[in-house]
Amino acid sequence: MTENALRVTGRVWVFGDGLTTDAMYPADAMKMDLAQAATMVFYEARPGWTGQVARGDIVVAGRNFGLGSSRPVAALFVALGVAALVAEEFNSLFYRNAVNAGLPAMTVPDASRAFSDGDTGTFDLATGEWSNDTTGMSGSVPVQPDLILDIIASGGVLPRLARQGYLPPELAEALRSPSVRAAGQGSGA
Repeated sequence: MTENALRVTGRVWVFGDGLTTDAMYPADAMKMDLAQAATMVFYEARPGWTGQVARGDIVVAGRNFGLGSSRPVAALFVALGVAALVAEEFNSLFYRNAVNAGLPAMTVPDASRAFSDGDTGTFDLATGEWSNDTTGMSGSVPVQPDLILDIIASGGVLPRLARQGYLPPELAEALRSPSVRAAGQGSGA
């Protein structure tokens, strides 16, 4: 397990409660290739956002984040360079899709009130500590199980299986690509 993969610092984008996977990944985008589909993330909720987000940025949301279908949104976030997802509450299927894609995800109570757009946040999944480096607010949450941390640190469930010898090791790097991550989430990307 790589500790650095479990500690993320970046610019924060704050979204509210009840963002569904349909709002994150519109139906029309499901007909596009992954790179093009990624430009449609939050198209309805925050038009133009994908033109502003930069590699290493962090998405912070409220409750019920990722509610709805099992669209492979985590792979789109990876394609955009989003470094982590933080929410007050994740839909369990969405959360597990993020983990399986190797995208760090952390539940932080009151996250959408602890951060504002543009703040710098640090989230350490290995310790459960988080901080708003702009305001100085900080806290801690329970550490996730070792298996979850290992999957994230490995770059996702498929690269972890390759590392463990269950898949050919020469595939390990290819299995980290956003398109394979999307296919591994079982939807039409």
